[in-house]
Amino acid sequence: MPNSWFQFQQFRVNQDRCGMKVSTDAVLLGALAKAKSPKRILDIGTGTGVIALMMAQRFSNANITAVELDSDAASQASENFEESDFSARLELVHGRVQDYDSTGKFDLVVSNPPYFSNHLPTSNLKRQRALHTDSLSFHDLVEAVERNSSADGEFWVILPPKESAVLEEMLFNKGFYCSKSVLIQDNPRLKFHRVVSSFSKHQKERQVEEIALKNEKGSFSEAYKKLISGFLLGY
Repeated sequence: MPNSWFQFQQFRVNQDRCGMKVSTDAVLLGALAKAKSPKRILDIGTGTGVIALMMAQRFSNANITAVELDSDAASQASENFEESDFSARLELVHGRVQDYDSTGKFDLVVSNPPYFSNHLPTSNLKRQRALHTDSLSFHDLVEAVERNSSADGEFWVILPPKESAVLEEMLFNKGFYCSKSVLIQDNPRLKFHRVVSSFSKHQKERQVEEIALKNEKGSFSEAYKKLISGFLLGY
């Protein structure tokens, strides 16, 4: 059984009421996503709230709004926010991002979205909702990004390679260009299994970076340890 909580260096994430627990995907996105001096950050589908908390730790001048559909996850994320040192800058919005109407635009939008479209029924409805696109399709995600991003805003997302390519094409059709791709592999011998991408409305030469989470001996790689330094205990 996963722990009911996950301890970071500067905050704790309680997760017993969330369908999706703290994951490597979330930590990667929370550590990599960035924009130039962001003042307002939007986290779409915050789950436990871990990415929003990492954003609050990294960007001390930013206010972060986190949207979450699931009522139990929203309640727990809100509690995680309140118990952190960043509570004054964190806001939880319970509901569908499709219905979210902000009074202003965001400099940085982040999302670790669901990406399974074909699936078998499961008894764990919370996990199914968190993993599958029934409640947040790529179309809805793109619409939310377009609606909420400022003219110079950045959108960062993590997905498997196939789904990343699909989303990239949909964003391109809305006038968003990919400026950076970080290709993630578990170790140097395996294929890339995740892509962390950055999009904006300004066309730039795309930067491509590769990160192996582990070295050939099975230990965390120096690149990954450097990335999570300041977040995970012991690094």
